[in-house]
Amino acid sequence: MTEPLALMAPGPKWRDRFAARSAARKPAASGFVSQPEPRGVGLFARGRQLMAGNYLFAGHLIEAPDHSLWEITPTDANYAAEIHGFAWLDDLAAVNDAGTRAKAQAWAWEWIAKHCRGSGPGWTPDLTGRRVLRWITHALMLLRGQEKPAAEQFYRCLSTQAHFLAKRWPAASPGLPRFEALTGLLYAGLLLQGMESLAWPAADALARECNTLIDKDGGIPTRNPEELLEVFTLLTWAVAILTETGHTPPDSLVAAIDRITPTLRTLRHSDGGLARFHGGGRGVEGRLDAALAAANVKTRHSDGLSMGYARLSSGRTSIIVDASPPPSGRASISAHASTLAFELTSGRRPLVVNCGSGASFGPEWRQAGRATPSHSTLCLAGLSSARLGSGGKSDWLTDAPRNVPIHISQAPDGLRFEGGHDGWLASHGLTHARTLDLTFDGRGLAGEDLLLALEDPDKERFDRAMTAVNLQGIGFDIRFHLHPEVDANLDMRGAAIGLALKSGELWVFHHDGHAKLSLEPSVYLEKGRLRPRATKQVVLSGRAMDYATRIRWSLSKARDTPLSIRDVTPDDRDLTI
Repeated sequence: MTEPLALMAPGPKWRDRFAARSAARKPAASGFVSQPEPRGVGLFARGRQLMAGNYLFAGHLIEAPDHSLWEITPTDANYAAEIHGFAWLDDLAAVNDAGTRAKAQAWAWEWIAKHCRGSGPGWTPDLTGRRVLRWITHALMLLRGQEKPAAEQFYRCLSTQAHFLAKRWPAASPGLPRFEALTGLLYAGLLLQGMESLAWPAADALARECNTLIDKDGGIPTRNPEELLEVFTLLTWAVAILTETGHTPPDSLVAAIDRITPTLRTLRHSDGGLARFHGGGRGVEGRLDAALAAANVKTRHSDGLSMGYARLSSGRTSIIVDASPPPSGRASISAHASTLAFELTSGRRPLVVNCGSGASFGPEWRQAGRATPSHSTLCLAGLSSARLGSGGKSDWLTDAPRNVPIHISQAPDGLRFEGGHDGWLASHGLTHARTLDLTFDGRGLAGEDLLLALEDPDKERFDRAMTAVNLQGIGFDIRFHLHPEVDANLDMRGAAIGLALKSGELWVFHHDGHAKLSLEPSVYLEKGRLRPRATKQVVLSGRAMDYATRIRWSLSKARDTPLSIRDVTPDDRDLTI
C-alpha cells in the first residue's frame, strides 16, 4: 500500500521518499570490492539487553521479549530514528555470539523487506548514512552463513541507499548529520562493486565541510564536545577506508583530524570521559580513546583554551571550565546557559559535574538541563546567564553573555584560571567573575566568585534592582552538582561538607562563612537511562548588598585513593536503571 499522506506532503520528506524509490530502480552492486572492517564501539550490556527484548532507545524502554524490533511501536520520532539508524548493531557486535548474529541478520532482512523501497521514517540522509556505515562495517556478521538470494537482497538494498545518498546528502543539516551522510556515501562508493564514481564527490564534499565547519582550533559552532567526538570519529573512519583501499585522503580531512585531536584531549577528563556541556554527554564508553588512537596524532594543547573551554590539570585532578560565550544562532539550539561552570574529576571518579542534557527525558527536562541552575556555577536571582528567544527562535539562545574575558596563568603554588561574564549586566548591572586555583599536586582547588558593579551605568542599574527588592539584596546561589556516586555529608556545625568517592578518596568542601552552606537534592541527566538519577548539590546562598560581593570556597583532598581494585577496574553498569 502506498503512503498518500507522505507523498502529498511538501518539502524534504516528500523529496526523500521520491529519491529512495527512484534509487531502488538503479543498478545494484553484486558484492564488495574488499572485505570491510568493523569500526564501531558498542556496549556489551546493551547488546545483552537487546537479546532479552529490552528495547531502550531515546530514554524509553519497551519490554517485548517475544517481538521483533520492527514489531514494536516507537514512542516518538527520536525513538524511531535510533532504531532505523542501526547504531545498535555496534552493541550486538560487542556480544558477537551465534545468537546475536542470528538476531542481527533477522532484523536487518526484516528491515529490507519492510522499508527498502522507501517506506518508513528511516529515509533521511543522516539516518541513511548511519545505517549504511553499520551495514558495511558489520557486513561480516550480517552475511555470515547467508544463501545467495539473501546476499543479493542485502547488496541491492545497500546500493539503493548509496544512490539515495548521492542524490540527497546536500539536504542533510550542516554539521554531524551531513558528515554522517557523506561518510556513509564514501564507504558505499569505495567498497561496493561498480560504485566508485560515488566516492570522489563524497570525499570532496567531506573536505569542503571540514574547511567550513571545523575552525582553526579544532572546534565546531555548537561547542558540543560529544558532537565533536562523533564528527572526529567519522573523519577517522573516512581516512581509514581511503587509505585501506589504496587512495590518498584529501589534505583537508587529514588537517581537520590534526586540528580536532588536541582539542578532544583538552576536553577529556582524567577518567576518559568528555566534559558534559552544551547538550553533550560523556560519549560512548571507549569511543573517545579508540578515536584518538585511530587518529595517531600525539599532540595536545597545553592547558589553556580549546573550543571555548579552559582546562586545568595537575596530579590526578582535571578541571574543565566553560570559558567562552555560548553558541549563537542555529548552533545554539541545544546550547546551555553554562558560562563559567566547571567539572572536576579525580582519577577515574567524577566529583563535580553539570546536570547534563535532559533531551532524552522529554522537553521539560531538556529545558531544565539548559538553565544555569543545572550547572556548577553562580546563578543570580534565579535568572539564567543566557535566555531563550521567542517565536520561531524559541530554542535559540538570543540573550547571552558576549564579553567573557579569561586569563590562565601560573600561581605561586599551581595553576590559575580567571574569568568573567556580562550575562546579568543588562538586568542587574553585575558582572560575575570567577577565579580557580588548582595546586600543582592536584590535591586542592581554591575558588572565588565575585559579583561586581564596575562602571557608573552598572551601579545605576544595580541601584534600581536593589530598589525593586526593597533594598533586601539580590539573591544568588553558587552550585556544585555532585556525581551520583559521591557520598556527601554536612558536618554537624554546617561549616564543611565531606565528599567520599567510591575509590576511597575523601574531599572536603569549605567556605569563608559569608554565605549559607547547604546540601540539597539534584539530578544527573545521563543518556541511556530510563530516568534522571538522584544526586546532591552543594549550594552557597547569599545576597549581593553592595557594588562588590565576594565568596571564597575550597575543595581539598583529605584522603588519597588506596591502591585498590576499585580504582582500576571499570564499574559494572546497568544501563536500564
